Amino acid sequence: MDYSKFKSGSDIRGYALGDESNPLFMSDEMVMRASAAFAQWLKNKTGKEKLFVSVGHDSRLSAERIKNAVIKALTSNGIDVADCGLSSTPAMFMTTVDMGCDGAVQITASHHPKDRNGLKFFTRDGGLDGSDIADILKTAGEINPLGEGKGECKACNFMKRYAEILRQMIIDGVGDEKPLNGMKIVVDAGNGAGGFYAYDVLEPLGADISGSVYLEPDGNFPNHAPNPENAEAMACVSKAAVDANADFGVIFDTDVDRAACVGKGGFEINRNRLVALASKIALNSCKGGTIVTDSVTSDGLAEFIKENGGVHYRFKRGYRNVINKQIELENSGVKCPLAMETSGHAAFAENYFLDDGAYLITKLIIEAAALSKQGKTLESLIENLREAAEEKEMRFRILCDDFKPEGEKIIALFENAAKEKDGWTPADDNREGIRINADKSCGNGWFLVRLSVHDPIIVLNFESDEIGGIIKMAKDVFAVISSAENIDLLDISALTNFID
Repeated sequence: MDYSKFKSGSDIRGYALGDESNPLFMSDEMVMRASAAFAQWLKNKTGKEKLFVSVGHDSRLSAERIKNAVIKALTSNGIDVADCGLSSTPAMFMTTVDMGCDGAVQITASHHPKDRNGLKFFTRDGGLDGSDIADILKTAGEINPLGEGKGECKACNFMKRYAEILRQMIIDGVGDEKPLNGMKIVVDAGNGAGGFYAYDVLEPLGADISGSVYLEPDGNFPNHAPNPENAEAMACVSKAAVDANADFGVIFDTDVDRAACVGKGGFEINRNRLVALASKIALNSCKGGTIVTDSVTSDGLAEFIKENGGVHYRFKRGYRNVINKQIELENSGVKCPLAMETSGHAAFAENYFLDDGAYLITKLIIEAAALSKQGKTLESLIENLREAAEEKEMRFRILCDDFKPEGEKIIALFENAAKEKDGWTPADDNREGIRINADKSCGNGWFLVRLSVHDPIIVLNFESDEIGGIIKMAKDVFAVISSAENIDLLDISALTNFID
């Protein structure tokens, strides 16, 4: 079997419920083969024969079955296992720091539907890269998953220790044993793994968490998608904060590596607002530092980072891409305190370059507690952030198997058009696809044409500084894209429907 199809960027992902004949179904055998291949990869990397690996999972319905398959493969290959049960993804990485684990496995599919699941692997150096996953999946197709070893497996409640680390961080940051007394904080865990943050981090420090919602793990995700980018999810946490008259609201994705928040009155702080807020805090202790973001961040954010003494480095979409660029810049001598996607993945250099939603929120709460003593709110830190009048994203499916060459042709089409069309100027920090600035005659904003990181999809992002600007840009985009040679291989119905 060709296991390479289970590769999803730097993760392994597939279906874990329903039709087992699905070619991307994560059967027990598939999971054991991938786990055994990871064991072999880890032995080769460390040079050690006897290894200690932690295994955790989010709240998905298939988690227990997959966990058992992972542990069976690891222990049969002589690896000792810490069964951490329900855990956040960042906590599983932290087992390599705090417990001395040689590696860690997290069973999660992030915010994806309940029938999906996946495997994330860590070492002390961080998450694996896509090339590592490709190697592991190649080995998975060749390996005998069950060995003759007799590794031990013991239950371990590392989340208790992880919560203790975050509590101490707030105590040290605010300078008080009960630093959150008098603060009302709402947590929306989306029925994922993030409920611990309310019960084990905030409440013991004095916060009133009584307005929190959806804290109990439930892999059916009955209330809303556990995704801070989802409009319904953000509306839910905003309403919960308003209903509780809370000072602050927090929302996590399923496995807590992403987060967003709301301020007083339910003011939503996600995407560019969240990146701006995290950047402001990061730059407080690293003047002149470089902030790495993904490619779809706004011009207003770039101005905000510059106004706060930072350097904005707009890079490629994909959390591993921005983190790897952050590490590369740091290694070259450039101070880079934060790498962040608009999706809510935020990696602070001070925190092992780890994208950790709970760590991000902890940094924000420390700042919020300090500001509250001055009668100020967290959102006051970004009151000067210039925001677009309009923004929109469209997706065009490429209707062929060999989709990358077709996607690259579309991008080249716009690169050429930008040289010829009056009112269009290619952005000078273009590092993914083609980002084109449009002057007032052409929509007064910008648009970005890029190929999806994983899927056969062209993604088109727009922002305009005037109402009605996006429709102008969309019409110009249609004029260019409709001239493509193989336009029948591209489903542009989202664009034509918008223009109509």
